[in-house]
Amino acid sequence: MPREITAFSNPLIKRVRLLREKRHRREEGLFLAEGLRILTEAREAGRLPEYLFFAKDMASHPLVLALVAATEAAGGEAIETNADILSKLSGKDNPGAVVGVYPEFALGLDDLDRNTSPIWLVAERLRDPGNLGTILRTGDAVGAGGLILIDECVDPFSVEAVRASMGALFTMPVAKASWAEFVPWLRAGPGQLVGLSLDTEYDYKAPAYAAPTFLLTGNEAQGMPDFMAAECDLLVKIPMLGKADSLNAAVATAVMAYEVLSRTRGAS
Repeated sequence: MPREITAFSNPLIKRVRLLREKRHRREEGLFLAEGLRILTEAREAGRLPEYLFFAKDMASHPLVLALVAATEAAGGEAIETNADILSKLSGKDNPGAVVGVYPEFALGLDDLDRNTSPIWLVAERLRDPGNLGTILRTGDAVGAGGLILIDECVDPFSVEAVRASMGALFTMPVAKASWAEFVPWLRAGPGQLVGLSLDTEYDYKAPAYAAPTFLLTGNEAQGMPDFMAAECDLLVKIPMLGKADSLNAAVATAVMAYEVLSRTRGAS
């Protein structure tokens, strides 16, 4: 049976609010997700929160009822509250009907099976949570095996990245690794490393991509370092016909991912 919390001074409310900060997420191993759609997708993917906060006026909504039942059945706690508390937790003036507190679940390279998909996404030193969330959504859309974050990337469990992923964080495996760890893992099995680069004349539609293809996207401002580019089996360029010299990192990743999907599905 859900309990009710409406006081800002409640110790649990104070604790959960702190999860908007990276240091506290690391200490607790927990992160925040908000919104009925995102939490429902998490439930459908088998991910349930340790704490579920929901608005009192939404308590009879079928999706909220399903979340409450699943959370309590899994040993979590459902808590009825109000819009002011939800706003305080989520940091939004117009919060969603639900906020969940989840255990982090980032993987290591050894947890990945490269044979599960012909497409894998790799991002190095990604800085923008919106880009990370969009890349996760792209990966889900093309059926990628997962996203591998290289070196110091933005936290995939930040409130902004979780929100931008629109639930894809819960459906796409996310692994973290250093470049020094990634290269020997990649070369220990099948896999073609394809880098997105401005320093090549090789059009992205020219190659025959070999599965599994690992698409490497560099840092938004600097691109990938030369030593990473040198490790790639292919460097490809998306043509720019206007005045802009490059696409946004997440957009470029999406263009490339759908090109590889087209090839691996046997489409022309």
